[in-house]
Amino acid sequence: MPTLTKLYSMAEASEHNTKEDCWVVIDGKVYDVSSYMDDHPGGDDVMLDVTGKDATDDFEDAGHSKSARELMEKFFIGEIDPSAPAIPKLETVSKQPSNTSQKVMDFAKHYWALPVAIVGVSVAAGFLFLRKK
Repeated sequence: MPTLTKLYSMAEASEHNTKEDCWVVIDGKVYDVSSYMDDHPGGDDVMLDVTGKDATDDFEDAGHSKSARELMEKFFIGEIDPSAPAIPKLETVSKQPSNTSQKVMDFAKHYWALPVAIVGVSVAAGFLFLRKK
């Protein structure tokens, strides 16, 4: 006898949007990842950012491993009811200041060799040019 899968509406899934009660929807399946928030390699912010919407694209873009996909099954609680009305996608404006400068600094810390090499070559070329005059 087949097991019955619990069906949820997207609106119902979107109500579970805190660190203590977090559901994500991937490929029409609903996962209660509340107990995994502290263990997620990308941090709990990543998971909280995708609550209340279909997170399939975000999940695929992150390039999750086979073991991550297998681990997901542990958190499976049901599926999205295809007959339930979808909630509209809302655009929100964040009241938090942009952390673009922090991202630039993090990028620079990881990829410092290229700018240093460019500056080094420029200085060497300048000395050679001035020396020939």
